[in-house]
Amino acid sequence: MIEILVYLFENYHSFSARPKTRTLRRRLSAVGFQDENITAALRRLDRLKAAPPVNLPERPQALRVYLAAEHRKLGRDCLGFIAFLESAGLLAPTLRELVIEGAMLLEDDPVPLAKFKIIVLMILWSGEQTLQPLVVEELLDDGHQRLRH
Repeated sequence: MIEILVYLFENYHSFSARPKTRTLRRRLSAVGFQDENITAALRRLDRLKAAPPVNLPERPQALRVYLAAEHRKLGRDCLGFIAFLESAGLLAPTLRELVIEGAMLLEDDPVPLAKFKIIVLMILWSGEQTLQPLVVEELLDDGHQRLRH
């Protein structure tokens, strides 16, 4: 699923520019993605777009206390990356909660930082956030090589 999300971001730089689901499903299949992965990725994107806004205080002094399960699943790297994004002003508390929710849905335990970065990218992309090229490069960089199909 992660590879499909990266492919979509790279080929449809605006979330609203992507084709309708049926057309998109055919295109992804033609590129070589598996049907079950296509279904999972499209469901995830549909949930992101349909999610009601989370009404959390957007105060920088707000403190997020992580559950033990979140600590285990996200690990030090992902939690540190969240702190970095928040301190840089790139991730508001509302978006942070969507990122955490998305990461907790992954099968990986703990979630690798490279996959976590893609979740962050998808949340920002689906919210039509303006992303600076260096931010995109950092989010697509897995430390060794770029995540590409």
